[in-house]
Amino acid sequence: MNIAQFIIGIPLFIVLLFGIGFILNMLVKTTWMPTVLYVSIVAGVLIYLVMNHRTPHMVDYVMLISGLLGAVASGWTIKMLRTKGYRMF
Repeated sequence: MNIAQFIIGIPLFIVLLFGIGFILNMLVKTTWMPTVLYVSIVAGVLIYLVMNHRTPHMVDYVMLISGLLGAVASGWTIKMLRTKGYRMF
């Protein structure tokens, strides 16, 4: 992976998962479901890679962790909006 792709990929994963998680939270009205879904999908992908004798590199782990940060941030944001009185979220 190119260093430019790596640098652009990290905020892209954070923003992408934040947006998807925020929209999913508004539609389904569950705070931490996007985070749980993301962790389960990542666990499934990692198990699949290990079963097929493919090792993920450190770059892959950094990208996955940045996506997790975005998913957690969306849950935290929705939770804070709900406690401050925004009932449409």
